[in-house]
Amino acid sequence: MKRYQQYIMPVLCLIVVLAVWEFSVQFFGIDLYVLPAPSDIVKAIGSEFGTLWMHSMVTLQEAVIGLLIATVLAILIAILMDLNRTFRHSVFPYLVVSQTVPVMVLGPLFTMWLGFGLAPKILMVVFMCFFPIAIAFSDALQHVNRNQINLLRSFGANLLQQYLYVKIPTAAPALFSGLKVSATYCIGGAIVGEWLSASAGLGYYMIRVKNGFLMDKVFACVIMIIIWSLLLNFAVTLLERILFPYTRKRKGVS
Repeated sequence: MKRYQQYIMPVLCLIVVLAVWEFSVQFFGIDLYVLPAPSDIVKAIGSEFGTLWMHSMVTLQEAVIGLLIATVLAILIAILMDLNRTFRHSVFPYLVVSQTVPVMVLGPLFTMWLGFGLAPKILMVVFMCFFPIAIAFSDALQHVNRNQINLLRSFGANLLQQYLYVKIPTAAPALFSGLKVSATYCIGGAIVGEWLSASAGLGYYMIRVKNGFLMDKVFACVIMIIIWSLLLNFAVTLLERILFPYTRKRKGVS
């Protein structure tokens, strides 16, 4: 019954929504440039798949590079905040403030400073993905069981060993929770950067077909964005299971 509710019900709900959508468009004769039917979107994906794939590779490159840079920076900053309370109190407010700045304001600035290549799009992804990882990992490091740390110290463990054997493995679930959120955001960050300045990528393609009122192709592009975001989220989940298999067993027990 639980498996039925978890997997079958969402699929049935999607089928009902698509059926109502298709029927409404056909019955009311809604124009393609206003709202395409799901069948029109599927046809657009089929006819434009080669173009969508080419632009996807550009966006995916920007998103993955930005996500990797954001992850490394977030881990380093989180560890530094855990090591030094003064550093944490000095940096943390600015991390929060950074999330209040609209990304659409930063995009033109990044373009002016870094030009029209990959750099401004990657920086946009880093800006959007850094915060969830850093905050989740930093908070988890702060709540590591002190008894475990004291036990390691009693055996003469140095600071590096304390992080490798206790702190990082214990905080890994929180780290990957933040990473999953960021993996979903990173495609969106690259898209926003491409809206502002690009000659390729899904964001560039979306603007081009939108200006031509080709709404079926706009929706096809949206579907591709959703697919890539879900695949990146799944890749992070798979990586967590490979690197830290014990976290899955712990969740199963709980």
